[in-house]
Amino acid sequence: MKIFPAIDLIKGKVVRLLKGDPESAKVYDHLGDPVAVAKKWEEEGADALHIIDLDAAFDRGNNLPTISRIAQTVSLPIHVGGGIRNIENAEKLLNLNVDKIIIGTLAFRKPEAITHLMGKYGDRIIIALDYAGDGKVMVEGWKKETALSIENALQKFLKLKVKTFLLTSIRKDGTLNGVDINSLSRVCNCSEAKIIAAGGVSGLKDLALLKRTGVYGVVIGKALYEGIFTLKDALRTVREA
Repeated sequence: MKIFPAIDLIKGKVVRLLKGDPESAKVYDHLGDPVAVAKKWEEEGADALHIIDLDAAFDRGNNLPTISRIAQTVSLPIHVGGGIRNIENAEKLLNLNVDKIIIGTLAFRKPEAITHLMGKYGDRIIIALDYAGDGKVMVEGWKKETALSIENALQKFLKLKVKTFLLTSIRKDGTLNGVDINSLSRVCNCSEAKIIAAGGVSGLKDLALLKRTGVYGVVIGKALYEGIFTLKDALRTVREA
């Protein structure tokens, strides 16, 4: 199981939110600027970086200069998401030395855009399945509910040859209340997709549980930033689980 530290960006600063609420943003300036944070996670052994441009997600500008600097500074794979709502923005990121991009709203509005991007860039697309308590997928910065369950959405995009999916439990995100093992186990049991789990990691025990579900990777945010455990502890736990 891969470990992906989260770097969420607002106005060029590293932040964490609670359940996606921008008013809850906590800034982590004491760790340095985003490039310093990215280098820290690289030096500690991260498998890749999970970068979310929250300003773009909330239609309040973007953090492209910061993302570009990170991409130029670290040698780790970089996954970038947040506000990628047209093909032009997707291609701009893919041409920034970004390994993969994470697409949510655009995939549901215009599935043909995914077909286009997959045809041009290959397996560099991750589909975001952000879901509410009832299991329905949410889009547009988690404001709008789709008619699709996680499982239905997964099957829809598997047919388009997408291989990797980011499943984020909105009600768990940023809470440190534990991961949604039931949903993740169910999805992993019925699909050959690579599943990346996000939301709610509260301790090393969650990582051991996640590994047993068969998820491909896990995004860890607040637990690292609040010092609940270190990245080195997380990597060791995953190896030994």
